[in-house]
Amino acid sequence: MKTGMIDTSRIEAMMAQLKAAATRPEGVDTTLAAGKGVGKVDFADALKTSLDQVNNVQQQSEQLGQRFAAGDDKVNLSDVMISMQKANISFQATIQVRNKLISAYHEIMNMQI
Repeated sequence: MKTGMIDTSRIEAMMAQLKAAATRPEGVDTTLAAGKGVGKVDFADALKTSLDQVNNVQQQSEQLGQRFAAGDDKVNLSDVMISMQKANISFQATIQVRNKLISAYHEIMNMQI
């Protein structure tokens, strides 16, 4: 099903990748999994954790770019470009998930009872 948007299986795969990436970096809030059972993840908490992760990736990318622009010898251009691309990809995936949620909401609202 190609309607100019990413299909459901690809969005689910992206969400799984985002969740896996959320467990890797330091400073990520891990209270989501610690306080609840494996099968009892609240949707709002999972969404907030994913959005926080995207925000963290974007902030780290911006800081890395600022350090490179300031002339920090420890930061090279390839690291900055890779960081910016990761931030862009995570943001685009978030937009696609948002679009899919809005589409599902409209579909539910248009159902006849």
